[in-house]
Amino acid sequence: MRIKRLLILLNFFVLSVNCSFSQELLIPLNDDYEMGMQSAAYSSDYRFHTAMKSWSEYQFNDILNLDSLNKSQFIVKNYNKKWKNIVWNSIFNTDFIGAKTDDFYIGINPIVDFQVGKNGDMSTWVNTRGAEVRGTIGNNFAFYTNLRENQAMFPEYLTDYAKMNKVVPGQGHARTFKETGFDYANASAYVAIRPMYWLQGVLGYGKNFIGDGYRSLILSDNSFAYPYVKLTTDVWNIQYTCLYSQMTDKRRILDDDTFARKNVVIHYLDWAVTKRLNVGLFDAMVCKGQDENGVRRGLDFQYINPIIFLRTTDYYVGKSPDNALLGATVSFIAGKHTTFYAQFVLDEMTVKEFIGFNGYWANKQSYQFGVKSFNCFNVKNLFLQGEFNMVRPYMYSHYDGEDNYAHLNQPLAHPWGANFYEIVARAQYNYKRFYFQYKMNFGQWGDDITTEDGEFQYYGHDIYQNYYDYYQIEGYEKPYYGHYMLIGELNTLMMNNLVVSWLVNPSYNLNVFAEVTHRNQKIEGLDDINNFIISFGIRTTLDRKYYDF
Repeated sequence: MRIKRLLILLNFFVLSVNCSFSQELLIPLNDDYEMGMQSAAYSSDYRFHTAMKSWSEYQFNDILNLDSLNKSQFIVKNYNKKWKNIVWNSIFNTDFIGAKTDDFYIGINPIVDFQVGKNGDMSTWVNTRGAEVRGTIGNNFAFYTNLRENQAMFPEYLTDYAKMNKVVPGQGHARTFKETGFDYANASAYVAIRPMYWLQGVLGYGKNFIGDGYRSLILSDNSFAYPYVKLTTDVWNIQYTCLYSQMTDKRRILDDDTFARKNVVIHYLDWAVTKRLNVGLFDAMVCKGQDENGVRRGLDFQYINPIIFLRTTDYYVGKSPDNALLGATVSFIAGKHTTFYAQFVLDEMTVKEFIGFNGYWANKQSYQFGVKSFNCFNVKNLFLQGEFNMVRPYMYSHYDGEDNYAHLNQPLAHPWGANFYEIVARAQYNYKRFYFQYKMNFGQWGDDITTEDGEFQYYGHDIYQNYYDYYQIEGYEKPYYGHYMLIGELNTLMMNNLVVSWLVNPSYNLNVFAEVTHRNQKIEGLDDINNFIISFGIRTTLDRKYYDF
C-alpha cells in the first residue's frame, strides 16, 4: 500500500505541473508507424537514444519534421471547410474525427481487422471492432486509450497454442467461440507528461520494448499489456529509465479467485557515447506478489529507489525469493544508415563453469547479434535486417516457477522461451502508399518431453517450470552438467511470410492487405507439420503480433 500511495502522489505531482514543452504522444510499437522515424533515429547525423521504446514525439524535435512524414499520426492536417474535402480527408488522410487548436488536440479513429483466409482445408478469419482516442492538452500532456473486441478462427498451430496456454498471443485471455474459435478483448491506455525538459512520466497500461532488433531478449512487446509507471530522464548524453510494472501469472489462482501477481522493476541506462555508438546497461527484479499462502506481499520498498543496483539490494534481503536479471546492449551506426546491434542478458553464471564448456545447468544467458539498414543500396525506402538470437536452457525461469520472467502465460522476452537459437531476415519496401514486406524465421529448440507413461522431462524450454526438479540429466557423472544447447526433443522451424498492402489512411494506419505464410515444423522422429496460410482483408495496424513461433 505504501508503494501505491507513493506512485499516486507522484502522479498527482506530475499532473499538477504546468510547463510548455513539446507534445508527448507516444509512437506505437509498430514497424509501419516507426519506419520513417527509425530512418532518422538510426542516423549518424544525431545522438539518439534508440533502444528504449515507445518513443515520444518530443525525442524528434531537433531532428525531424513530423509534418514531412507520410505516416505521421501526430499531425492533424488543416481541415478544408468544404464538406466533400472533410469527408475525403477523414477517410484517406486525417483522423476520422478530429479537432485541433493551439492548446488542444483530439483524434478519434476506428480500429478494425476484418480478414478471411485459408489454412489448407480450414477456413480462418478475424473480426475486430474497436476505437482509439488520443489527444494533447497544452504542449506537455498527452493521453491515449483504445478498446478492441475480437473473435477469430486461427490457423491450426495458433489454435493449439491458444488452447494450451489459454491466451491469444499478445492479445489477451482466450475464451472459446463456436467450438474451435476464440473470443477475446484487449485495451491499452496511457497518460504522458513532461513536467521538465529532462523528465518524462508515463502512467500506462500497455507494452514496452528495450533493444534495437526485431526481437528483444531484455523486454519485448511479445506478451499481453500490463499496468506500469515509467520515469525517463535525459541528462547530457545519457537517458535513464525506471519502469515499475505488475504482471499476472494465470497458472496460479488464489483463494479469492484472482490470478497470482508479481511485480517487475526494470532499470535501463542508455549512453549515446557518440553519434554512432550507444551503450546500454539493464537490470531487473521480479518480485512475487504473494507468499505461499496467497497473502499479498507487495513490492519490497528497497526496490523503489530508481537508481539503486537491484541485484546488490537483493543480497541484503537474506534468502530472497526474487529473481534478478542483468544485461547490456550496444549499437553502432556504420556509414549513413546501417546499424549493427547486440544484446547480452545474464540470469545466472559461474565463471569457472562457463569457461569449462561442460553444460553447467546454471549458466543461463542469452545473446543477440543483428544488423539493419535503411535506404539500402541507395534505394529510397528499402529496409533490410538480419538477426541472430540464442538463449540457453533454463534462462528466464526460476526455482519455484512463479518468479519467472513472464506475463499472462507468455515470456516477457523472446516468444520461444529458452533453449533455442533463431535467425531472422526481414525486408520492407514502400512506394507511395504501397508496402511490400517479407520475413523469414529459421531456428531450432530443444523441447521438453512427456513420455508415454506420463513422465515429464524438463530440458529448460518452458520457462514456467520449476527447474530444481528437473536439471538432473541421466548419463552424466554429475547431474549439474550436460545441459547443452538444444538438449531435449529437437524441433526445427522454418517460416516465410509475405505481406502486400496499400495504405488507406496514414493517420491511424488503416490498410488493405494480402498475406501469405508458409510454416514448416520438423519434430525429431515425427512427421513434418506444414501450414500454408493465405489471408486478405482490411485492418488497423497499431501493434505487432508475434505469430512466428
